[in-house]
Amino acid sequence: MTSIHTYPVTIIERHLDTLGHVNNATYLEILEEARWDIISKKGFGIPEIQEKQLGPVILEIQIRFMKELRLRTDIVIKTKFLHIHEKISTIHQWMENEKGEKFCEADFKIGLFNLVTRKLIPPTPEWIMVLS
Repeated sequence: MTSIHTYPVTIIERHLDTLGHVNNATYLEILEEARWDIISKKGFGIPEIQEKQLGPVILEIQIRFMKELRLRTDIVIKTKFLHIHEKISTIHQWMENEKGEKFCEADFKIGLFNLVTRKLIPPTPEWIMVLS
């Protein structure tokens, strides 16, 4: 699981808080947008989640803010799926500009959630394909 997925974003007005930079909660929204882009393109989007009654859930987030992110900055969100251990997968994401300067990085522990039994399940072959 070593491929790095990229998702370009331009910071716009709705991303900003009253201090004139991206709010901490908005970082999480942008990172989530990039994750949904990946899983949707790999055939595990909302229609498939509703059909299979299985979907990803976030179990833990560790985020580090490194540089102020301001209006009209072009960034790329990079996502790398690190590993799966039993029912838990680890994802690393970071935001950087064209110069390679990092604005934040985050690690997520996620699981595959059965929407009927309301419990985590081991990753299915389809879910493992999404993570590769």
